[in-house]
Amino acid sequence: MRNRLAALLMALLLLVYLVLVTQRAVLLIATGEPVGVAMGIALFVLPVIAAWAIGRELLFGMRTEQLVKRLDAEGGLPVEDLPTRASGRPLRDAADEQFPQYRAEVEAAPESWRAWFRLGLAYDASGDRRRAREALRQAIRLERAEAKAAR
Repeated sequence: MRNRLAALLMALLLLVYLVLVTQRAVLLIATGEPVGVAMGIALFVLPVIAAWAIGRELLFGMRTEQLVKRLDAEGGLPVEDLPTRASGRPLRDAADEQFPQYRAEVEAAPESWRAWFRLGLAYDASGDRRRAREALRQAIRLERAEAKAAR
């Protein structure tokens, strides 16, 4: 819940930023000066890119949250019994020991979104955020394809 509130606060701050930047962009373009016009156009384009990126991240978070709830309801979430640091993050060596199990599960059933999701959690526990996100995105794609096929 705390993460969701933080994400909503960031989205609200982005909205305020976009309004203020849009005002400045209009003023710069209205000057008619080539440098002002160029800066005004840049002020329109860069916030749009930022809004797209934040929207994409919020959507990723919502979709992974849905899959966590679904996997939890099915009893398919891995048990979190790893020793942790004071920060709450699992110890990397302990997480690395469990990793081959999840990799083998994906190799045995590459079309299973559940296996990919658990692999993503294992990557995250091992500290490999890039691969964790890739595995979670694959899980989302597979789950959406499964849902579409079921319709």
